[in-house]
Amino acid sequence: MDIPSSDLVRRAREVVEAEARAVRMLVDQFDDGLVDVVHLLLSCEGHVLVAGVGTSHAVARRFAHLLSCSGTPALCVSAADSLHGGAGAITDRDVVYLISKGGQSAEINQFAEIARARGARIVAQTEDPGSPLGQISDAIYVVKALGDVDPYGLIATGSSLVNCAAGDALCVLLLELRGYSRDDFGATHPGGAVGKMLASMEGKDQ
Repeated sequence: MDIPSSDLVRRAREVVEAEARAVRMLVDQFDDGLVDVVHLLLSCEGHVLVAGVGTSHAVARRFAHLLSCSGTPALCVSAADSLHGGAGAITDRDVVYLISKGGQSAEINQFAEIARARGARIVAQTEDPGSPLGQISDAIYVVKALGDVDPYGLIATGSSLVNCAAGDALCVLLLELRGYSRDDFGATHPGGAVGKMLASMEGKDQ
């Protein structure tokens, strides 16, 4: 396929510009539903168990990791595995955080029902608060992406970024509310280049 390099660069710019617009639209979506989610996560006495299916599972893994990095103990769990005994790990001290664009995924909704029966609180991050998932959740984080931000409106390129950004906002809010410091982060991140940088900064502070 012989496509001029200028066309490829132009198209790449268009994609990123569309995704940036979609992320910026989050600013106008935040409402008291965000506040409810923050309070629920902040008061969690156990773990925040995050799950999704498909691309939402990749978003869930990232979110769970960043929650833990920010002072909120979290794990990404497999909804499918949870339906084969893994749900036994859920306690009434946990919050189960479920990411599902339409709130219709059978595995996610069955997982939510089991978690609720075991006493956990449920948070849904979804576009549709009236969905089956939304109806069984204790708090709903409504996150919507532009309809044209994904190829064919189906492949979750831009919408996954929107959902990641929505999770980032929660992580920063929780970090600040907990007073989670650079030193706290360093205690759980001694490895890699970041760990070395934190160690050198600590040495300078002493």
